[in-house]
Amino acid sequence: MSTPLVTIQALQQRMAKGVTVAACSESAVRRMWWAALDTLQSDILLPMNLTRGLWLSSPLPALYEPKLLNKFQGWVWAPKDLLNLTYPSIGMLPPSQSLSMDLHTDSPDYERLTLLEEDGNDPLLIVITPEIQIALALEGKYQERKLLMRSDPETLSDLLTLLDNRLNRENVEQAHNLRNALGEMGQLKTNDDLSKVFWPLLSQRLADIAPSLNIQTLPDNEINDLKSSAKNSEISLLEALTHEIRTPLATIRTLIRSLLRKKDLPKVVEERLNQIDIECTEQIDRFGLIFNAVELERSKPEQNNLALTDLGKMLEILSPVWSNQLERKGLQLILDITPDLPKVLSDSEGLELMLTGLIDRNTRGLKTGGEITLKLRPAGQRLKLQILTQVATKNNLEVSDNISNEDIGPVLSWNPGTGNLQLSQAATQRLLKSLGGRLTNRRDSGITIFFPISELKEFDLRG
Repeated sequence: MSTPLVTIQALQQRMAKGVTVAACSESAVRRMWWAALDTLQSDILLPMNLTRGLWLSSPLPALYEPKLLNKFQGWVWAPKDLLNLTYPSIGMLPPSQSLSMDLHTDSPDYERLTLLEEDGNDPLLIVITPEIQIALALEGKYQERKLLMRSDPETLSDLLTLLDNRLNRENVEQAHNLRNALGEMGQLKTNDDLSKVFWPLLSQRLADIAPSLNIQTLPDNEINDLKSSAKNSEISLLEALTHEIRTPLATIRTLIRSLLRKKDLPKVVEERLNQIDIECTEQIDRFGLIFNAVELERSKPEQNNLALTDLGKMLEILSPVWSNQLERKGLQLILDITPDLPKVLSDSEGLELMLTGLIDRNTRGLKTGGEITLKLRPAGQRLKLQILTQVATKNNLEVSDNISNEDIGPVLSWNPGTGNLQLSQAATQRLLKSLGGRLTNRRDSGITIFFPISELKEFDLRG
């Protein structure tokens, strides 16, 4: 008599053994799950600068940080329909209206395994590294689910034994690969006290994204206090929204890129998957920019991370990405850069996201045939970057006359002409200031950003 197949639910039930955690609503527990993933990756794993590890998840890839995906070996139990895409489902997808590229990360590699009906659809993530071992899961009945976190050696050992038993029945080769990956890590450091770090970090993250409530009655400055409370609530709501949107999009993109690695994909399937990847990347970048602006609202601008940046070279490297994006809209990108310009002090990663957002913002209302020009010139002890847009007419191009935006909060504004939400002028200025720049926006000259030339000298290591 053969032993029954170990299910994902069995692993979750093992994690719940001996745990007394209050159950909560579906919306709350899902919010806790996404916050837990953020806490684990951003607050625990990434600061450790780990070089190797493995992860197992269900029913979708739970890791989405590129630095972790590129170093860790993974196994994912996913629904069969997601592994074997059919023509009807793909054919029904709408065409993408934009194009972008991700130049920073390679497609992550992990093994895909089939999720069975008896496995359920509640998420599970297990991460094993020489320095840290942790398991996260949601478990329980509908409207009674709870978030579980286990890091004790006994539970982790039981989970890996159960997974080994499952893989021996399901895929002997992958069972062998998992055992080898575990063996290569050598002696693992136990981390029984990880819960003392994880739960406070998670609580802080949830507190930051939860709408603020002021239950105190203050006799003085009531009006200012109410205004401040309303502003904080708006900022908290934006934090929650950007978090809730970006994280699932990153997971979807990870899964899509995994599917694109298959060599036998029909051409139409590959094209549609690429379109989904492109749209996910653009939306992730867009919400990432909003998230950066929201974070800046909570604290004073800091310029501690600024470093020598070759702005001209950055524009040249990124111009093919922007050009491809604009070409799909029927627009043209023109670079006008003075050669041999000095470097400025900025945050290259943050500035790249900012410039991408400004180009997107200033081209949304342009019709086919329009142009956007990036002009970089010296201006005394500064560099002047101009973003100029022109619209096509019957005979020539004329400077775009954009409709004024209407602010709808401390961070966002609404363009009545295009119907698009975007960063407000004030939020854009604050964000650029934190990146070392100063923004001016004139009706007749487009957007102009000034960057002070760095007085720092680079070391010549050529001897």
